[in-house]
Amino acid sequence: MTVCAKPFRQECRRILLLAMPIVVAQFAQTANGFVDTVMAGRVSPDDLAAVAVGSAIWVPVFLFLVGVMQGLTPFVSQYRGQRSHQAIGGLVQQGLWLALPLGGLGFLLLRNMEPVLSLMEVDNAIRPMIIAYLQGLSWGFPAITLFLALRSLTEGMSFTTPVMVVSLIGLAVNVPVNYVLIYGKLGFPAMGGVGCGWATSIVMWLMLVLMVQYCVIFDRKQETGLFRRFAWPDSVVLKSILKLGLPIGLSIFIEVSLFCVIALFIAAIGAQVVASHQIALNVASMLFMIPLSLSLALTVRVGTNLGMSNAEGVQRSILSGLAIILVIAVVNSSVMILFRTQVAGIYTDDAVVIEMAAGLLLFAALFQISDCLQVSANGVLRGMKDTAWPMLMTVLAYWCLGLPVGYILGLTDWVVPAMGARGFWIGLVAGLTAAAIMLSLRVIWRFRRALPMPA
Repeated sequence: MTVCAKPFRQECRRILLLAMPIVVAQFAQTANGFVDTVMAGRVSPDDLAAVAVGSAIWVPVFLFLVGVMQGLTPFVSQYRGQRSHQAIGGLVQQGLWLALPLGGLGFLLLRNMEPVLSLMEVDNAIRPMIIAYLQGLSWGFPAITLFLALRSLTEGMSFTTPVMVVSLIGLAVNVPVNYVLIYGKLGFPAMGGVGCGWATSIVMWLMLVLMVQYCVIFDRKQETGLFRRFAWPDSVVLKSILKLGLPIGLSIFIEVSLFCVIALFIAAIGAQVVASHQIALNVASMLFMIPLSLSLALTVRVGTNLGMSNAEGVQRSILSGLAIILVIAVVNSSVMILFRTQVAGIYTDDAVVIEMAAGLLLFAALFQISDCLQVSANGVLRGMKDTAWPMLMTVLAYWCLGLPVGYILGLTDWVVPAMGARGFWIGLVAGLTAAAIMLSLRVIWRFRRALPMPA
């Protein structure tokens, strides 16, 4: 397969223009968690612990809902490729209907987490604070799911800047609202770490209001009819959205839960091992946002070209994305290899932890190509409305290969003397490599079936 240089460069540019605002939005959302951690930590260790444990509960729930609502984006992008803007408005309306019960589900889950805290044997001293933090944050979930539905409208139509701007505004507002609620300013009671939960809820509602205002203007220009016609829930459309979105949400939840399980296994080895693992994981997660954003951009570009029945366009999108992703993987790997000690030193002054974290970052550097390939292949497949098989493939790669390999190498002497955290990171390399191979083969197979290439 060959691609002419000029169209190839143009497609690379389109993908990058789509992905760059998404990268900024992802970092802004991550920075909100960083701000909460720092500001709660300045109150007391108990407040910091409450926010940390609370975040470990609500973030996986949030990411699951993000995945489910991403089921809208392939439909929007394909309708845009077909220039069926009126269909987009009706589809997003159904997405808003879906967002209502999903937001309610998140609300109820976060307000009933006491049994989970008991099961986790969380310290009784901080348990009331965690519950209050989650209850405050729960009020934002109905807003954020509606925001996610509107986000699919703009991103699916290749307008990613609005979400970036709204995310940056949310970050800017989160800091002063945190300050007011944590320390009890402007007549509010001092809530400590609990105030972070309420501040996050306020930011979620603000983001929804800003997104609605933008989408009203956007709807008039694009003539989708989103706010001009009313439609009751359509079970057929809702089922089709869930058919795509539910596997995405489950895939994300499965991946997040894998890292939680690994952390629990490593916790028994020792505090320094846990610290080094957390540092390496945090660095890898931060750098992962770049290929993740590219994956979202690929979903839009592939979906749009499929909607246009443009096989050559789909091919260009895939090959352009592959070229960009390989460059990103090489850059990420180089950063981890060349600056691993300096990066680890940002997190701690403990020489032993720095040395251990630097060693784990070498494994992270090793799986960059696999990780970038698997996430970009997932993005392509979502653009093709293929999400069920990729979910099964990730379960097979992570839980049936990566975790067993990690456990055997890390905690047993069956193959080699127990390697501790390094064994689990070797398992991650194995799992991500397997996922990259299976998903890439799935992309090739789906592309050949989706559209015939012109002679």
